Formats: sequence, structure tokens, C-alpha cells
Amino acid sequence: MAFGEHKGPPASHSQLKQLTELLLAAGHTDFRDARGPLGLNQRQAGGKFTRDEAGAFIAQLESEAESGESSGITSAVNPLVQRDSKQIAALKKIPSDVLAAELQERGWAVMEP
Repeated sequence: MAFGEHKGPPASHSQLKQLTELLLAAGHTDFRDARGPLGLNQRQAGGKFTRDEAGAFIAQLESEAESGESSGITSAVNPLVQRDSKQIAALKKIPSDVLAAELQERGWAVMEP
């Protein structure tokens, strides 16, 4: 494979449009803005995807939007620091009322969902 070529056919126009809409909904301004949080390579940051890559990113963004979770996108959507899985696991062990009390001590307004 020559330099600059990618495996597989290019993503369709509709896939790129859907991917762009999902990125905007996730709080990114464009592919370059999402490069770090999503782990896009330079080619992808320029908006060039194969069909398989676009399909995988679309599925990832849709599932994260439905579940309210995010892998790397959270740090871009909300100005939160990315947490590794150990920190998240530790936080899940702490009771909600203790977390809420800690946030209130730090000046946050907390309410039940």
C-alpha cells in the first residue's frame, strides 16, 4: 500500500454528513477539534474516512449519545478531565449521597435525577 492510501472504499456522502452531525451534537466544531478526544489520525481529522471507519465512529457516537456516556468525547463535550477506568470504578463504589455532599462542599448545586 502506498503512502497516503487507505484500506477500503471511501465513506459515502451520507455517512460523512451523519458523522459531522453527530460530532457537532457532541460539542465538537469539526473533525480536527475531535482529533484528540476521539483518537483520529491526521487523515481522519481532515474528514477522510473509509466506509468501515465512518460506520464504526457513527456507531460509537450514537451509542454514547443514547447511553449518556462517553469514552473520549466527554472531555470535549463537557470541560471535564478524562478519567481512566480505575478512577471511574472507584467513584462507582462511593454512595451517591456522599458524592453529592462532597460536590456541595465544593460549591456545586446538586439535585436528584
